[in-house]
Amino acid sequence: MAFLSIVIAFAARALLVMLFLPFSALDKILNFEQAVGQAAEAAPRRSLATALIFVGFGVEFFMSLAILTGITDRMAAFILAGYCIVTALLWKPFWNAPDFRLRGSSRGREMFWDFLKNVALGGGFLALTFGASATGFQQFLAHPLASSHPYSLSIRSGAR
Repeated sequence: MAFLSIVIAFAARALLVMLFLPFSALDKILNFEQAVGQAAEAAPRRSLATALIFVGFGVEFFMSLAILTGITDRMAAFILAGYCIVTALLWKPFWNAPDFRLRGSSRGREMFWDFLKNVALGGGFLALTFGASATGFQQFLAHPLASSHPYSLSIRSGAR
């Protein structure tokens, strides 16, 4: 039963980060020019767009690894939550779509759903950051780099 508990804890974390590691991080490597082109939609200069892709790759790769390993996983989840929300605001501006409709084909509505998915994923990372209790935020502020010890089988939870 202990092994199954650890496998489930790892699987939940793997499902949460699988969008970033391996898929989005690998896509940035395999389709680098396309990724820079997409970043250029929000960046005023191509050099800034290129830097954003490198930063994005680093965030996706290293924060995902931290969450999977449980090493400074709460801070990594906090960073990924912010990353999800910022990318939603920059690349899913459904409010600017001229064709936002509730019925029928609508690029604006599709972008709205993508926006909500990014924000919801950010919420999942915040739940990982702060836990499910009301004291989670205070614990995070007191020990922001502490691990949540996700694979520990002790009864106590949270940062130690």
